[in-house]
This record gives sequence, C-alpha cells and structure tokens, in this order.
Amino acid sequence: MGQMVNLDYLSIFQNKRVMLTGHTGFKGSWLAFLLNKIGAEVLGYALDPIEKQNHFNLLELDKSINHIIADIRDDKKLKKTMKDFQPDFVFHLAAQALVRPSYNDPRTTFETNVMGSVNLLEAVRDCDSVRSFVYVTSDKCYENNEWVWGYRENDRLGGHDPYSASKAAAEIIFSAYSKSFFFDKPELGAASTRAGNVIGGGDWALDRIIPDCVRAIQLNEPIYLRNPAATRPWQHVLEPLSGYLLLAARLFEDPENYSGSWNFGPPSSEIRTVAEVAQHMVDRFGSGSVTKSENNHHHYHEAQLLQLNCDKSHQLLGWYPRWSADETIEKTLDWYIQIQNNRIYDR
Repeated sequence: MGQMVNLDYLSIFQNKRVMLTGHTGFKGSWLAFLLNKIGAEVLGYALDPIEKQNHFNLLELDKSINHIIADIRDDKKLKKTMKDFQPDFVFHLAAQALVRPSYNDPRTTFETNVMGSVNLLEAVRDCDSVRSFVYVTSDKCYENNEWVWGYRENDRLGGHDPYSASKAAAEIIFSAYSKSFFFDKPELGAASTRAGNVIGGGDWALDRIIPDCVRAIQLNEPIYLRNPAATRPWQHVLEPLSGYLLLAARLFEDPENYSGSWNFGPPSSEIRTVAEVAQHMVDRFGSGSVTKSENNHHHYHEAQLLQLNCDKSHQLLGWYPRWSADETIEKTLDWYIQIQNNRIYDR
C-alpha cells in the first residue's frame, strides 16, 4: 500500500505567505507546523486552544508563526487580517468539527460552519493576492445511504445531523462562489476537500475514538462504545495533509485544471470498525477493556458505513495514502504512549 511520493512540490511554499484558519485545532496545528518547517511565512487565525494538552501549545507554535486568536464569525476582522497579510495560499480548516455537539448546539455549528465559511469566502474574494485556496469540509458532507462503496466527488450532498448538514451547506456555498465569483479570477485556484476519519498524535478532542480511549485507559475505566460495529475510513493525519499541500501546489501552478472538489481517504480494504480500533488500543497499551455503552438514551443518529472513492486524487493528483490502517493505529498509539512517558518533543 502506498507509493513513494515526490516531495519536490513542497518547495513552492518556501518564502510564500500562507494563511491558515483553525491552526489551533488538531489538523490545523499539524499543518501549521509542516508549513513553518517547509519555510513558509504562516499566519494562523483561530479560537484559543480548548484542551489542556493541546497540540498547538505542545509545539509552541505561537513562537514560530503569526498567531491570531479570533473567530471566523467576525467577518470584519477576518477580512482585515487577510487584506493586511496578503497571502499567496489560504487553507480553511476552522470549524465546529464534531457530530454530537452539533445536536446540543446546532446554532453555533451552523453559524461557524456555514456563515464562518461565507466570511472566509468573502475575504478570499476581496483579496487579490490569493493564488491558491484549499477549503476543507468533511466526508460527512455526502448524503449517507449506508452504501458499501465509496462516495465520489459528484455524489449527492446532504446530512442527517446538524454537523453533516452544515458541511453539505458549506460545500454548496463553495460551489456557488466558485461559479459566481472565482470564475472571473482565472489566476485563483480554489478547491474543496473531503477527508475520511483522521487520527494521529495530538488529538485530545472529546467524543473522538482515539483520545476517548486514551483517557479511559489512563483512568483505568472501561472504554464504552456507542456503535462498536460502525466502520470508518481511518487514516493518519499526515495523509490528508499531504493531499492538501499537493493540491494547493497544483492549484497555484494550474488553477484551471485542479479547481473543484477532491476526496482524500484510504482504500476500502483498510476500513476498520470502531470496536477493532478500540481493541487494538487496549492490546497495545496492555490494559483496559472494551464494552458497549448502554447509555444512549438520546438515540442520536450516527452513520454505520462511510467511505470515500479517491480515484480522482489517485489518477489526477498522483496522491496515495502511505500507511495501512494497522500502521496508522500503531503510529498514533506510539505518540500517545510517548506522551504518557514524557518522552515526546523533549527540548
């Protein structure tokens, strides 16, 4: 699985201005770290980190990038920040990114994921320096029919829960801006991306399988699973980020042929159930237990089958995932075990 990837394209980011929303989040902190190491001038725009052990803080990124704490719902500040910075590249990752909290607070979910995205699109529209724009949504933007085959980029959008609906709406809005406004800016390459479930070191969010399992194991508590048979396209955080970076480079060089929507995920042979992932963690840590939760009185809908077809990314971008599901889980658990043993990022 996985082909050797030519990383020469990364040189395009050297000495370029890159604006990144959501840089204090899990995926955003990894992307900010990578762009900074590549040699880009990075400006991050996001809310304060929530978790105590936030990856952004662990990396001390506030010391190495332009770090702005602000809300994407603040359209005036967002537009001014972008105009002042004059970025060449924009990556949009800021979001309310969890399904169950979207049931508890749908208003904030829609305000952030829909109107926040509109604000970002308006800022890009009004900033002539932007040459490459990667707009990240989610694999949950598709109308999920519980198919055994993967969803393609031209499949129907929709959402049963507020989070999924907000991401489908964000995609529809992106398409409208592309056809109504970006069409008149041929020098701008703009693409939306949908990635499968991402795991990896640095994720401490509540209601996500890996950090929830780690916390349960550390507290010597059972790992309670709501839907142990649910399957997901698990991939390491570095997999889709490599896709975003490759796509951004191609958009910069050839906006006409790379603008549009793109899926990034593992092949169907690498799908694992939630129970398999949790048990793998218990086996690797050498402690803990897995059980089905009986406390599901809200009966919130959660997808059972969800995977992506990534033929477009394979054939037109030359992007392929490099790690199998088992390697992905192992690499992820190595990170948390090193954190537990205070051995990671020693200075």
